[in-house]
Amino acid sequence: MTLHKIAIPIFGEEIVPRFDLTTEVIILTTTSSCEIQDKKIIVLPRSSSDELCHTLLTQEINTLICGAIEDEYYEFLKWKKIKVFDGVSGAWTHAFERWQTQTLNPGDILFTRMVEGILI
Repeated sequence: MTLHKIAIPIFGEEIVPRFDLTTEVIILTTTSSCEIQDKKIIVLPRSSSDELCHTLLTQEINTLICGAIEDEYYEFLKWKKIKVFDGVSGAWTHAFERWQTQTLNPGDILFTRMVEGILI
């Protein structure tokens, strides 16, 4: 069974808007059928992009779903063979569901909002 590890920096139920402001990250371990096998939350002592990158590497993360990320860290993580979905905003559960169905794209805004009386 092949396992896949996804990391999502969170603040409550939402994805943290900026990578460098992360103090909590949820790590989901999935099976080859994309079902969650394990879920854990890691709390960092302070917000630090360097510490978060170190955590992602030590946890052997395959995919990162995050908000805005500085180019330096984006390139570093890509170099380390981590698939990065950046610029994503909204509830982390919605982002994970979109990842499961392979419909998540960088820059996705996953908030529900009302436009001219229509829920989108």
